[in-house]
Amino acid sequence: MNDEDESEELTYAATGVDIAESEAATAALVGAVGESAGDYAGLLDIGDRYLGLATDGVGTKLLVAEALSDYSTVGIDCIAMNANDLVAAGVRPVAFVDYLAVDEPDERFAEQIGEGLAEGAERAGIELVGGETAVMPEVVKGLDLAGTCAGLAAKDALFPGRADVGDALVGVPSSGIHSNGLTLARTAVTREDDYTDPCPFGDYDTLGEALLEPTRIYTDLLDPMREHGVNAAAHVTGGGWTNLDRLGDHRYAIDDPFDPQPVFDYVQEAGNVSDEEMHRTFNMGTGFVAALSLSDAEALAEAVDGRIIGHVEDGDGVSIRGLEL
Repeated sequence: MNDEDESEELTYAATGVDIAESEAATAALVGAVGESAGDYAGLLDIGDRYLGLATDGVGTKLLVAEALSDYSTVGIDCIAMNANDLVAAGVRPVAFVDYLAVDEPDERFAEQIGEGLAEGAERAGIELVGGETAVMPEVVKGLDLAGTCAGLAAKDALFPGRADVGDALVGVPSSGIHSNGLTLARTAVTREDDYTDPCPFGDYDTLGEALLEPTRIYTDLLDPMREHGVNAAAHVTGGGWTNLDRLGDHRYAIDDPFDPQPVFDYVQEAGNVSDEEMHRTFNMGTGFVAALSLSDAEALAEAVDGRIIGHVEDGDGVSIRGLEL
């Protein structure tokens, strides 16, 4: 790679993940199979309550795990990415099934993945109720891990699903990069360094270990959010801060977000990534956002160890300290 290539500004699309194309493909799929209720989770009316279902995977974080021969945390990520989507809908996660696809069986990484799934289930307060391991050497190179989480909610327990103009936005910190945007993060980090290189920040031994920091699980937010009358919530996942658009057609003005963890600064500098691209791709230190009446916001912030990070206005888009997304 020449010096010009190393200084070139990286984008998520340039590394192989075009969010606009992904959204268009998703829309085509949904159009073919039919829409279901819920932005973060599919909701099925089963009489006196709703059954919520969410499905997701770990993404290319698995390639970092492979490079370090450490799969011990990716099971936590798999459960987190699913359980957190249910929480954003106001649904309590109760059970999880995993799907592990491999090109060849390997007891070593299978055991590590199983241990991570067990740890994730304990953190989320849910039950592991089985899963599937498929050996498909002509389809899968290495392995892929995904799963589905089921949850339940009384009909009056779901969040209304739309923020109101004038609502405050309460944010809760992330634990790091979580399991989104790893294609961009990996490309940036490996421009000049290796995953096994010493990490110059935090309490991590290697850069790869920093990228593998498990996704925070937010099931503990559910009861306080219900108690304080949350109107809508967003799990800040793929698409970064544009996830706030799921709260309704308003303008989301963020003036006091949490500071990004050092890993984000490292990725941005290594990849020469713009501020806008960073916020459109990553959580940047804030992993979950709830919209609710200003009169209840301080109490919720205190209950969930978060803070008021902004408010809802007339208009559209997301503004973070003057950065327009």
